Amino acid sequence: LKANIRAKKREEFRQQLQEKTVEDISESSFFDPRISAKPSIRNKRALRFHEPGKFQQLADRMRMKAQLEKLQSEISQIARKTGISSATKLAQIAPKIETQLDEIPAVEWWDSVILTADTYLNEEGYPPIKAQTITNLVEHPIQVKPPSEPLKTVHMHVFLTKKERKKLRRQNRREAWKEEQEKIRLGLEPPPEPKLRISNLMRVLGTEAVQDPTKVEAHVKAQMAKRQKAHEDANASRKLTDEQRREKKIRRLQEDTSLGVHVTVYRVRELTNASKKFKIETNAKQLFMTGCVVMFKDCNVVVVEGGPKQQAKFKRLMMHRIKWEEDTLKNPTEKDKNNQCVLIWEGVVQQRSYGEMKFKVCATEKLAREQFKKFGVEHYWDLAYSGAVLDNPDAS
Repeated sequence: LKANIRAKKREEFRQQLQEKTVEDISESSFFDPRISAKPSIRNKRALRFHEPGKFQQLADRMRMKAQLEKLQSEISQIARKTGISSATKLAQIAPKIETQLDEIPAVEWWDSVILTADTYLNEEGYPPIKAQTITNLVEHPIQVKPPSEPLKTVHMHVFLTKKERKKLRRQNRREAWKEEQEKIRLGLEPPPEPKLRISNLMRVLGTEAVQDPTKVEAHVKAQMAKRQKAHEDANASRKLTDEQRREKKIRRLQEDTSLGVHVTVYRVRELTNASKKFKIETNAKQLFMTGCVVMFKDCNVVVVEGGPKQQAKFKRLMMHRIKWEEDTLKNPTEKDKNNQCVLIWEGVVQQRSYGEMKFKVCATEKLAREQFKKFGVEHYWDLAYSGAVLDNPDAS
C-alpha cells in the first residue's frame, strides 16, 4: 500500500537526520538568540479526547457555586430584616470581656508615652513628663460608623415643580410625535386618518359632505366613538387590579424596622368602651403595628411598635380622632372626672418586644407589671403607673 510506503520513507528520513551531527550554530557570528528555531520535523498531532464526566463535574461546580451565592444573599436579607446584621456590627465594636476584667495598671498606656517612669508622681510630687514629646499637634481618633447606619446609601428623590413637569411632558410628547412622523415618512406606518368632528367635517371633507351628508355624519360619529373607546381602553389597561391596589397599599404602610423600632407608650384613664377598644385594635392591625394593651383600674397602658410614619398615624388616632372626654368617670365622693389619653414616652429601641396587638385585663398592680416583665419592658409600666398615681393619689 502507498500508506505503508510513505510511512517507511518517513522512518528512513528520520533515521538519517538522527545520524547527522548537528553543528552548534550558537557559536556563529550571525546567530540571533531572540529567534526561536523551528524543528525540522513537525510533531505528530493526534486527537485528544476529554475524560468522561469532565464537563459534567464542571457544570456541577458552577451550579453549586450559584446555589451558595443565592443562599448567602438570602441569609444577608434575613439578617437585615431581623436586625442580626446590626447586632453583629455592635458585637464588632464592643470591647472584649478580658480587657474589662483586667486589673487597673499603675500607668495607662496612653500616658506611658509622655512619662519618664511608671508612676504619675515622682519623689518630689510632680509628674515625670518628657517635655520633648509634647507638641501642638492634636491626634484625632478613627471615626467608626454607627451600627444603625443603613447598608445602602439613601438617595434623595428629585421633585420637579409644576412648570418643570409640564415642560418635560411637552418634550416627551414632541419626541414621540417626531418618531411617529419619521416612521410615516419611511413607509413603516400608514398615515393617520384626519381627525373628524361634527364641527370640522365641512372644512375637512368639503364637497363630499355636501353630496351625502347622512353618510358623512355617520362616518364621523363612528370615528369619534372609536377614538373614545381607544381612550377608555388605554385608561383601563393602566388601571390597577384589586390585588395590585391592595399590595400597593400594604407596601406603602409597611416600614423597614431592621435598623430601629419606634415605640410609643400611652396611658388612658378609662378603656371600657368597646368602640374605642375596637378602633385601637383595628388601626394597629391595619398599620401592621405590634404591641399590647394592659387594662387596670385608672391606668390603662397602650404600647405600640412600628415605623415613624405608622407612629404618626396612630398618634393622631389616640390624641385627636378618639374623643376620650365623652366618657365621664362617675365618682360619688368627688366631682366627675373627664377621661383622657396621655403620651407617656416615645423613642427608638433595637428590636420589637411584642407580636400582634392584644388586650390583657389585670386585677392587681403586680399582675399588670408581670405582663410587661415577661417581655423585659417593665419600665413602661413603672413610668405609666407612677404618672397615674401622681394624677390620682387615691388610685390603688
